[in-house]
Amino acid sequence: MQNTPKMIVIAAFLSVSVAHADVLQEPHLQIIPRTAEEAERIATVTALTTDFSAPQTFEENTAGAATVRVRRTPDAFSLPSGNIPFEDELTFKVGNGLFRKLWVSSPSSTLASDGLGPLFNARSCQRCHLKDGRGHPPEPNDDNAISMLMRVSIPAPVDYAAKTAELEGYLATLPDPNYGNQIQDFSVQGFAPEAQIGITYTEEIVELSDGEIASLRKPTYTLIDLNYGPLHPDIMLSPRIAPQMIGRVLLEAIPAADILAGADPDDLDGDRISGRPNIVWSKEFDQPMLGRFGLKAGTPTIRQQSADAFAGDIGISSPINPNGAGECMDSQVDCQNAIHGDGDDRIHEVDAEMLDLVAFYSRNLAVPARRNVDDPEVLRGKELFYTTGCTSCHTPSFVTHRLENQPEQSFQFIWPYTDLYLHDMVEGLADNRP
Repeated sequence: MQNTPKMIVIAAFLSVSVAHADVLQEPHLQIIPRTAEEAERIATVTALTTDFSAPQTFEENTAGAATVRVRRTPDAFSLPSGNIPFEDELTFKVGNGLFRKLWVSSPSSTLASDGLGPLFNARSCQRCHLKDGRGHPPEPNDDNAISMLMRVSIPAPVDYAAKTAELEGYLATLPDPNYGNQIQDFSVQGFAPEAQIGITYTEEIVELSDGEIASLRKPTYTLIDLNYGPLHPDIMLSPRIAPQMIGRVLLEAIPAADILAGADPDDLDGDRISGRPNIVWSKEFDQPMLGRFGLKAGTPTIRQQSADAFAGDIGISSPINPNGAGECMDSQVDCQNAIHGDGDDRIHEVDAEMLDLVAFYSRNLAVPARRNVDDPEVLRGKELFYTTGCTSCHTPSFVTHRLENQPEQSFQFIWPYTDLYLHDMVEGLADNRP
């Protein structure tokens, strides 16, 4: 396998110094450059606090002006950004309708809704992201995983890994020859699903520092009922729970330079924290970009994340992923040759306008206000969080880009508690899949 120009370009960007981090362009944003005065103000408000006697100013507004008040209802995570313009609320609602839309198999008289599968994980975005909240692993007796899927891959050949060594292992895996990058555990009529996810738990008793005893469930994952041949002998599994959908627009609007400024992949400061950014190739813009979304920051933009979910999870084509067979492998000939939903007057099963609407909805799901910020017990917990070093990875706050015509994300003081880096995790937390 040859070292492609894209790999070489990504490798070059990985070696870019922090001082030149602005070369990672963000073409999907209409950025107004910060002034020196703004940069100084931002450095002041985002500096780590040493005063834990009271909440910090604006700490309650987790998403800045986009924050909404807490609702104790099933719609707590399904509200539009608090500062979304009135004229955009209809766009948000139409996007919500597409997010909840149930897709059907082809051929169908419902031409605007056909194209499901043939292999899939869910019939709609909402089926995994339940009420826009977090999914959950299946219980041992559940028939299917619903809001959890299984990523699969195999190690890349040694010569391939050596040629891309400058990428620090980022491209050291390849899809499984028979099953691709993820397992689809559902299928339309006439097709067999790829496999089912099996989970067994063992109880582990752990003694805590104060002598208290805790019981933990340790999962073991397997793939059963394989319908498309054997798994590669070196298969690697990585279970993925559907995440909450809230606040994504604000993560997308954090300047790449601000994120890269804290990178320390070689632990040069000796704090034993070696976070590294994931520089990925954008299918949308055909260039390297900073990865921000997905469990391992493998996707650069919300729009591409939406398109990838349509393809991999539902089997729906789009301008970014035009294959009507979704994630079906070349070896799955019947799946590749199936009737797809782009046989009418549509070029893709989800066209650019529909993809934009879903991405707009996903961008603008609001973050609720933080609760109990002045509770003495919360403040004591915050002090422990800061003084024990949690903030080395969980960066408390950022200020987003100043943007044209996007008030819901422009110049917002936000509290995401993430550095958006990859970190090597210890045994019990790592899935050991690069």
